[in-house]
Amino acid sequence: MEMEIEQEGNYKPNKLKNFMSIKTLLVLINLIFISVGQLSGVLLVRIYYLHGGKRKWLQAFLLTAGFPILILPISISYAKRKKNTNNSNKVLVTPKLATASAILGILLGVCSYLYTFGMSILPVSVSSLLSSTSLAFTAIFAYLLVKHKLTEYSVNAVVLMMLGSIILGLHKHDDRPIGESDRKYMLGIVMTLVGAAIHGFINAGVEYTHVKAGVIVTSDLVMQMQFLIFMFSTLFCFIAMIINKDFQAITREAEEFGLGKNKYYMILALSTIALQIMMIGNLGLIFCSSALLLGIVNALLVPIQQIFAVMFLPEGFNSEKWMALAMCLWGFASYFYGEYKDSLTKKVGKIKHATPPNQV
Repeated sequence: MEMEIEQEGNYKPNKLKNFMSIKTLLVLINLIFISVGQLSGVLLVRIYYLHGGKRKWLQAFLLTAGFPILILPISISYAKRKKNTNNSNKVLVTPKLATASAILGILLGVCSYLYTFGMSILPVSVSSLLSSTSLAFTAIFAYLLVKHKLTEYSVNAVVLMMLGSIILGLHKHDDRPIGESDRKYMLGIVMTLVGAAIHGFINAGVEYTHVKAGVIVTSDLVMQMQFLIFMFSTLFCFIAMIINKDFQAITREAEEFGLGKNKYYMILALSTIALQIMMIGNLGLIFCSSALLLGIVNALLVPIQQIFAVMFLPEGFNSEKWMALAMCLWGFASYFYGEYKDSLTKKVGKIKHATPPNQV
């Protein structure tokens, strides 16, 4: 009997260790998706506008237009689930979650338009730093909706990254496009900030739906919710494109594009792939961790975008931007150290609880 208890006690920590390893792997995969998608996607969108592109709703549409790619992993996941558990239920999303996904999808469409409007006017160094304020909005909405605890490490990370953005903002006039009117430039700033606020609400809203789902939230369910959110966002932008007559303008715009017709379509295709990867990583990271971590990651990528903008676009990189980069890296390290300590404390507590006391 004692041997059986000992074996059971050893089994639970091993099972916990395997679960933590899988979760860590998923977090890393989503981090890669976000980094690759955001860094390349933003540059491609800005290149589109720099060389004659003018369609805002088109770029908003492309942000989630690649959602059918999710059909493949959803189908594979369903086949495995049916084989292992004999569960033939294809649709895991409840009516309540479907409604929430529709609302979040429409909000995502609005957010996408606001962001692309800002990118059509502002240089990457400005639009990216303004969009990083979504971190503050995410932290606020996550606290209000899901009661996400703000530790000293996460607060420190938020403050450091926001200060880095402020430092960049104080010198944003250095990269101001030539001939841009004050009114149009300020409109771009306002639209981007409103988009950041909606983005923060969406991040917290997705986590809230997971908490209030009423069912066990699995990776299969999350993929189906992602599909619905992206589908509704795409349909919303698609309708807006029809009203704005964007489809009729694409052929003419391709002919007049500064880099040529072929590169026009290549940029649109590559930006669709990059942005879809980014969106999958965003929602996947919320499932694996939290909306606040997503905000931290997005803010971390801001100064890195500055470097890429200097390398591939006509933008400068001064000492203030280097300082902002250092502060963002410091904040990112602070957050991860806090998460590491928290997970370590929880893991030790679960192992102690799973291990039976020694028999006297």
